[in-house]
Amino acid sequence: MWSRRHNRLRILACGVEELRCRRREREAALRKARREQQLVSKRLLREDGPEEAGGQSAAVLLGEAEVQQFLRLAQRGTDEKEREKALVSLRRGLQHPETQQTFIRLQGSMRTLVGLLTSNRALLQLEAARCLHELSHSEQSAVAEACLPATSYLLTYLSGHSSDFIELCLYTLGNLIVESEAVRKQLLPQGIVPALAACIQSPHVAVLEALGYALSQLLQAKEAPEKIIPSLLDSSLPHHILRLMQPGPKLNLGVAVEFAWCLHYLICSQVNNAMLLTHGALPTLTVLLLELAEAVQRMEDVGLELLACPVLRCLSNLLTEVPVEAMGEQMELRDERVVAALFILLQFFSQKQPTLLPEGLWLLNNLTANSPTFCTSLLSLDLIKPLLQLLPLSNVISVLVLTVLCNVVEKGPAYCQRLWPEPLLSCLLNTLVLSDTEVVGQSLELLQLLFLYQPEAAQAFKQQSGLQALERHQGETQLQDRILALQQTALHR
Repeated sequence: MWSRRHNRLRILACGVEELRCRRREREAALRKARREQQLVSKRLLREDGPEEAGGQSAAVLLGEAEVQQFLRLAQRGTDEKEREKALVSLRRGLQHPETQQTFIRLQGSMRTLVGLLTSNRALLQLEAARCLHELSHSEQSAVAEACLPATSYLLTYLSGHSSDFIELCLYTLGNLIVESEAVRKQLLPQGIVPALAACIQSPHVAVLEALGYALSQLLQAKEAPEKIIPSLLDSSLPHHILRLMQPGPKLNLGVAVEFAWCLHYLICSQVNNAMLLTHGALPTLTVLLLELAEAVQRMEDVGLELLACPVLRCLSNLLTEVPVEAMGEQMELRDERVVAALFILLQFFSQKQPTLLPEGLWLLNNLTANSPTFCTSLLSLDLIKPLLQLLPLSNVISVLVLTVLCNVVEKGPAYCQRLWPEPLLSCLLNTLVLSDTEVVGQSLELLQLLFLYQPEAAQAFKQQSGLQALERHQGETQLQDRILALQQTALHR
């Protein structure tokens, strides 16, 4: 008897561990894919007037002769007003892709524009910077690389006194950074990291928002983990990034969004997340999560989803490296309020921003993966039914919900008893009717865990025609092994 019992326990342990490892391997592959997703974009500042509100509709195609004429007038016009007007005309022309190509082909055109950028006439300097900004918005890397002679001046002007001009330079640099590795190679030795670090103490919200954009573009570069992030982590930037994300009356949504994405890219690089934790990244993000939930409850949710997405990703990715239970000193994260806040956000997303539901469920998965504490919170707060209500929304959401349930069930018999037979049995039978192999596969793993820990679950499953439901998937190669294992487990219970 003892020998048979001992063997049964060993098989049970191996089965649970095998299922857990298989699930974690899939999650690691998905996380890697998510980390490689980039939010490469470009920003365009156009504030001249209503005639330019339509963007490209205001663009004017200029020929080579016209570009030369406007450059000549801007350089040698009879008075400053005429010179400024010529630059305005040139800038509108540079909104057109063909004019941009014409401009960079003209010998001496960029040298002339840089000369105007460095002139002692403020209005001419501003218009020249706006011309560069139009060029930086091009989708052609050749246009961005043509702007290389201007980058050192753009960096220098970040220490100027005009917040509007600094903002324009930052957005221009951000656009150039994302387009060309050659630009980044030039900017690094020119001191872009110290220059950005100096800007982060600006009192101007518009400058901080532009800085966050430029920095996030720099952090997305493929060479960032090796060549950019180490020096950035050695600067004062991490401290100030977290400072600007601190909840409170001084928090600005636009600034917080930009720097939350910066933090996301820093975490994804995995260069030194221990240092970010030392700086207080986890408490900052956790309190911010609680604040977001409170904002939803106060109906102050305009733009909230813009901040929620990077905050959820930051927390999720930090937790993949440092298990929740190893963070005993981070009491905010062990609080039941975190789970309650997350479900407030999930409900909000399901009604207004369904595309963000996977982000919230990823965090819930990482919270519960190695934490009996959070699994207990799910049960004690009676949140299993709200979680199951998300199952029909999409296949992606179904897989994540089922994964979270696997995390709960694998904690042992006491957790299984709270889930079976209802509300779990009917939901699982419904998922087995679906044709999506990912959803069905995750359902099979959840059933296997239930059968291992709670033998009566297998009996209830058989009584509800569960074995017949499995038969429809026997022809699917990806599921055959799991179906066979589940059938054998059910028949021997």
